[in-house]
Amino acid sequence: MTNSQQIGVEFRLPATVRKKGKWYVSSCQPLDVHSQGRTREEARKNLVDALVFFLESCFERGTLADVLRDAGFVRDARKPAPRAREPKATDAVTVPLRLRIRGRISSASASTGAAA
Repeated sequence: MTNSQQIGVEFRLPATVRKKGKWYVSSCQPLDVHSQGRTREEARKNLVDALVFFLESCFERGTLADVLRDAGFVRDARKPAPRAREPKATDAVTVPLRLRIRGRISSASASTGAAA
């Protein structure tokens, strides 16, 4: 029997949104990912979409850890802070990354939830 579970990971990344002429330009400088939109909200959404695509492609290539390290990200062993507020348009975006766990499980381990 094949078992597939979906898990989600969220990244909170620094972001800026600035008006440039008739457009809003959104940027995540540490990862050098940028986008734009006709409104601040559209630019922010387009940046999240671009970051999802970027992070998924890094994951698929097996380079995600290297890319994050090269961008200056380090592991923070502190306990995560509670999400007290939604970020302003110029301080952070939350980027969802959907992953799927694929594997084969036997009928015996299926009842216990253990993977073979």
